[in-house]
Parts: sequence; structure tokens; C-alpha cells
Amino acid sequence: MGANGLKRKFILGVSVAIIFLIAIIGGSLYVMKNNEATAQTASARQEQNSSEREQKQKLLTTDEQVEEILSRMSLTEKIGQMVMMSLPGTEVDDEARYALHQFHYGGIVLFDRNFESKEQVKNFVLDVQSGAGEKVPLFVAIDEEGGLVSRGKEVIPAPPSEEMVGKEDKAFARKLASQVAGDLKDIGVNVNFAPVVDLGLGRERSYSTKPYEVLKFAEAAGAGYKEKGLMYTLKHFPGIGKGTVDSHEEFSSIEATEHELRKEDLVPFREIINDSDKGRNFDYMIMVGHFLYPAFEPELPASLSEKIITGLLRKDLGYEGLIITDDLGMGAIIKQYTFGEAALKAVQAGNDIVLVCHDYGHAEDAYMGLLNGVKEGKISEKRVDESVRRILKAKLRHGMKPVQ
Repeated sequence: MGANGLKRKFILGVSVAIIFLIAIIGGSLYVMKNNEATAQTASARQEQNSSEREQKQKLLTTDEQVEEILSRMSLTEKIGQMVMMSLPGTEVDDEARYALHQFHYGGIVLFDRNFESKEQVKNFVLDVQSGAGEKVPLFVAIDEEGGLVSRGKEVIPAPPSEEMVGKEDKAFARKLASQVAGDLKDIGVNVNFAPVVDLGLGRERSYSTKPYEVLKFAEAAGAGYKEKGLMYTLKHFPGIGKGTVDSHEEFSSIEATEHELRKEDLVPFREIINDSDKGRNFDYMIMVGHFLYPAFEPELPASLSEKIITGLLRKDLGYEGLIITDDLGMGAIIKQYTFGEAALKAVQAGNDIVLVCHDYGHAEDAYMGLLNGVKEGKISEKRVDESVRRILKAKLRHGMKPVQ
């Protein structure tokens, strides 16, 4: 073959290679464009579904929204809503993200260890909320009673103790609660574990030793919290002011007669329940303490007693709002029960939320105690649904909109 033949053959070969390369590139571009179009279509469809769901939610009543959300929740998600826990440190690390995702916890409680600066704690709460991935936002709670029981004092102005407030008037109590609520909402808190409505509790934690004085100031504080849309907490049912031992450390019995308890300690709870449509407005929740009350229940502490929670609080006083335990990690409980046992007993007794502070493992044990309790038939999923309905309703009524 001559030089011209070789040249023609070379040119033909190059031409074929170029055509083949163009075909490959064209095919790749087609696939890429097609994949991109598919992805855009899927994204648009997802946005459309989300928008349609959001529009549908706006047309539903609160109760209908609750049922719609509940229908999309798995059992594990429902159980998670019934456990409130805490996180260590000032940042949400991988271990915290894992715990929140794995166990679907419905809320956290903040402690001093979570505070460094105002911006830091705001970002911390935002990180928790955005990273949790739940169908509704989390409760973010704090113990901001005032006086010695105040959190993040370097970040939030510490309010005066209840004992000091009780020496003022109810207008002062209302204004103070409104200010506290504003400070808390500003950093992302949506629940305050206050006011204390116990009579004559130590460490300046009570407004008064007189039931109707406590009632007056508690109602005023509640009105202040309500002004700012912050959910508050009446504690510690049925009243721990007569206790002589700290339930953080030991189990103790309150040796008062039923007549004494109804005439004194129960007054603030009963009157506020009666004046708030039996708690159906979900402006507040009630926290149950860990003391034993032989007048009502001879064997179990209040937080684990069906007679006290379902019998006295639900049926007798007619309360229909949220009920939460005090921290199950207190000595009064954990010296007698595992966290799983305590959580199960608490829900069997009628609590909606179990509070477990300070340790991931303890919160997980409480969660698994409830989950296994359902699987073993010790509590029904219907019973779980009752509590989750209250939790969802409380969240919706306080602006915690469903995550679309």
C-alpha cells in the first residue's frame, strides 16, 4: 500500500474514533441530562407533595392535624415522643445526633453544662431541632424557677426566688414570668419546669406556706408565661412541701392525712385545673414527684402510682392535660428500680412523658423499657397513642409546626 493509502486509512481511523468518542460523550450527556431531569422531577414532586401536605394541614383542625401526624408515626417514633432526656456539652456531637435519630426522643432539658454564651445556646437548640429529623419539633425545657434553681445564669438573667416573689404582689409575679418567658423563648426554649406550687418547700422554692397564697402567685405566673406563648409546668404533684427528705437522694414518705392533703397541698393544682378547662388548653403540664403518700397509695411513689396519677389526678380532679414525671434518675426511684422498670411503671400509672436526665444510657434504658413493654403486652399501643395525642396537641398549640 502506498503512502496515500496509508494516509487515507489513518484519516479514516481517526474519523471513526472521533465519531465513536462523540457518540460516547453524547450518550453520557444524554444520561446525565436525563438523570438530572429525573432528579429535578422527583425534587419538584417532593416539594409539591410537601406543599400539598402543608396546605392540607392548614385546613385541618388541631385534632385532625394530630390524627394525621399520628397516622404517619411508627411505634418507635411514638415511644420516643414519651421520653425526654438531656445532652452533655455545648455542641451537638455525633453521639448526640445518633441518640436523637435512633430513639426519636420528643424533647430535651437544658442544664448549665449546655450554656456558654447566648449565641452558642441558641445555635445549640437550633442544631438539635434541625438535626433531630422528627415529624414535629422537640420540647426544649429548662428549670428556671428563680433563686437557687436557675440555669445558665451567665446567659439568662436569674429571676428572684419564689419566696421573694411571694413577698411582692401578683402583678409583679405576672410581669416577671412574662420577662422570663421572653428570655427563654429567645434562646429556643419552649417549656419551663416552673412554677413550683408546693407549700413551704425549702431553698426558698415556694411562694408561701398558705395554699391560696401559692395559688394566687402561681396563677399570675401562669398568665405571664401564657402571654409569651411559653408552656409552663405545675410541680410537684400532689405536693412535696411536707417532705422531710430530698427525693434527689432518698425515698421518703409524706405522713399527712387525705384531709390535710386535699385542704392544703392539692389546692393550687385543683383550682388551676378547674380554672383552665381541666387542662384541655395545654398551656401547662403537671410534673409528678417521687414521694410516697400513704393516704392515697401505701406502696408506690406518686410518680409510679396509678391510684395517684390516673385515680386522683385524671379521674378525681379531671385533669386532661400532659403529665410528666420528675427525673427518674433521682435516688428515690433508681435505688429501687432500673430505668426501664421505672419508665414502664410510670406510663402504666398514667404519665405521658418520662424525664431522664444526665446519661444517654439511662434514657435508652427508659426508651427500651417502654418499647419492650408494648411488645410484651404490658402496655398497649392504644395507651401509647393516648399520650402521644396529648404531646402532639400541646406542641401544635404552642407553634411547634409539623415538619413537612
